[in-house]
Formats: sequence, structure tokens, C-alpha cells
Amino acid sequence: MLYFDSAATTPVRREVLEAMWPYLTTEFGNPSSHHTVGERAADALADARSRVAAVLGVRAGDLVFTSGGTEADNLAVKGIALGSTRGRHIVTAATEHEAVLESVDYLRRLHGFEVTFVELKPDGIVTPDALDAVLRPDTALVTLMYANNEIGTVQDLGALGAVTAAHGVPFHIDAVQAAGWLDLRVSGQGVDALSLAGHKVGAPKGIGLAWLRGRLPVEPLVHGGGQERGRRSGTENVAAIVGLATALELAEKERADAAVRVSVLRDEMIARVLGTVPGALLTGSATSRLPNSASFCFPGTSGEAVLLELERRGVVSSSGSACAAGSDEPSHVLTALGMPPEVAQTAVRFTFGAELTHETVESAVAAIVASVSAVSALS
Repeated sequence: MLYFDSAATTPVRREVLEAMWPYLTTEFGNPSSHHTVGERAADALADARSRVAAVLGVRAGDLVFTSGGTEADNLAVKGIALGSTRGRHIVTAATEHEAVLESVDYLRRLHGFEVTFVELKPDGIVTPDALDAVLRPDTALVTLMYANNEIGTVQDLGALGAVTAAHGVPFHIDAVQAAGWLDLRVSGQGVDALSLAGHKVGAPKGIGLAWLRGRLPVEPLVHGGGQERGRRSGTENVAAIVGLATALELAEKERADAAVRVSVLRDEMIARVLGTVPGALLTGSATSRLPNSASFCFPGTSGEAVLLELERRGVVSSSGSACAAGSDEPSHVLTALGMPPEVAQTAVRFTFGAELTHETVESAVAAIVASVSAVSALS
């Protein structure tokens, strides 16, 4: 089997499992307990927090561990917006993950926020001029993806952060897909908050984090015992947090070399698919995209039918966000970029890990050509 759905999840790394094991067995203490068993758990939690902070280049005290990327997005978007004294206006993009879009809609419906969707280029890029044009004195938050989960487009954080900083507007980025492939040391680029999910970089599902710059007023979503410096109550999952720290360290150590090598193979795959599959369309930016992402539309087919044919040939991929799997609706990302719904429904996304090789690209392309041909013949 060729697994080309790393944007949905990645396997847990052996090193991560080994790092977690003591805290799933003998070192089982509650880090809030004031005895030796609890203190050992608290020490492990503090060590993991410092290691994650070193990878991100931020203060350890500004990190909040969550149950995953969705909770991290919810905490950042709702927490910053509700804690703001600037006003009741939010800027985002129509191509964001549902965790952000639904959070923004919640604020609109229940708290009276006004939402502006920034203009996008056809490849999903937000330009500084477009962002500048929609900011207002009452803008409480700008929330955008660092890298899009469906089409792989990467934003220029430095340029966008300069705009938000000039207006004094907090800037949150969803960096869930960027982890392991792009530089996460973004605190000097005008970014004030960041969300990550562990299972995209070889940690278990169910662990993530929000980095929230310390000076930001943030209204917590989960109330209770005041853990995570009052920003997210509840007993911390020490084992998973240790696993997340280990996974992020490994990913960062390998990132530069892996990104260069995989980018070359990604471009090879894109060129071969566009050159051999009649009518194939690349979605997202041709130049500013994740190293491990190749996404296409195959007009005249059904994306779900192509996926079934691919799996029959040993290639596992997806039509877009795993959160929308099984839906008959066309991708909201592609329709937001102006693609007709009937074309957007033919989308197929290939996202791969650092183990990608020339041979696996060749095998995948052969399967894509055969699968699209089979579905086209049925159509």
C-alpha cells in the first residue's frame, strides 16, 4: 500500500511511543498533585513544555496543551476574540479549516461579531494589500491558515504579519499542516497565536497546542482547576504531551532536508500527472505550496470514484479534508476560489511523508492514470 494521506494523519513514530511509555505505566502521577509521584509528572510536563517552546522559538509559559488542532483553533479564535477590547470584527478567509470557520460563525451568531472574508487570489494566496483593505479600528482578530490542508497553498506570514502589526490587530495562524514542513518559529513575523496538532507529525491523535502570546487577553473555553495557567483547565495528558514534544523535535531536526528532497519529488509527480492525465488541473499555488502536497481536479470524473479505483490499485489518498470525508458536497475551499461545483467534486489530494521516493511517485502516477481512465470510461 502507498499511503498518500498524511494531511489526514501520520503513523505514531516508534521514538514517540518509547518516550510516552513510562507515563502510561509507572510514572502515572497527576502533575497537579503535591507529592513525589505527582511532582515527577509535573517535572515531565515542564520539560516537554520547554522542549516544544524551543522548537517554536517562544516562551514556554505561553503554550497551552489541548486535545488537538480543532480545540487549539477554537481556543485561539474564540478566546482572543472574546478577550479583546478592540471591537466585534473578525477577518478570515473562506478557505479556512472548519474548526476556524465554525468558531467564527459561533462568534457571529451568539456574540454579535461581524465577519469579513478577505479576497483571495485564484490559487488561495492572501495578498498584503487585500488584508490591509479589510482591517478596521474594531478588528479584534485576523485568523488565517499558514498552509491550506486541501490545496497546500502557503501564505507569506511575514508580509501579512507586517500588515496586522501595523494596525495593532492580533494575528492567529492555523499551522496544523505546516508542522514538519515549514519553519514554525513565527513569533518575529507579526504572529500572535498559533495552532498545532500532534498527529500530523508522528504523535498520537488527541494532543495539540495553542501558542498564545502572553500579553494577549484570552477568554478560556474550559473552566475548572486553572491548569495551563488558567487558559485551559483539566488534568494534562502528560504521556501525550511528552510524545508531542518528541515528535516535534524529530520533525524539526529532519525538516530542512526532507522539505528539499520531497519538494523535488512533489514537482515530479505534479508534472507527470498534468502531462499524462487528459484535462487534469492542479489546485492551489504552483510555486508557494507545501513540499508534501499535490492536489488535482479531474474534470469529467467523480473524485470519490477515482479514490476507490486508486485504493483498488494500492494507493490511499483523499478528496480533501478528513473532517469532510464522506460528504457529497464539493470542497468549500475550491468553490471559494471560484471553481464550479461540478469540477470541485472531482478533487483528489495526495499528501505524503518524508519517506517518499522516486519509485513510489512512479507507482502512484501509474495508478492515477489508470484510475482516472477507468472512471472516465465508465462516465
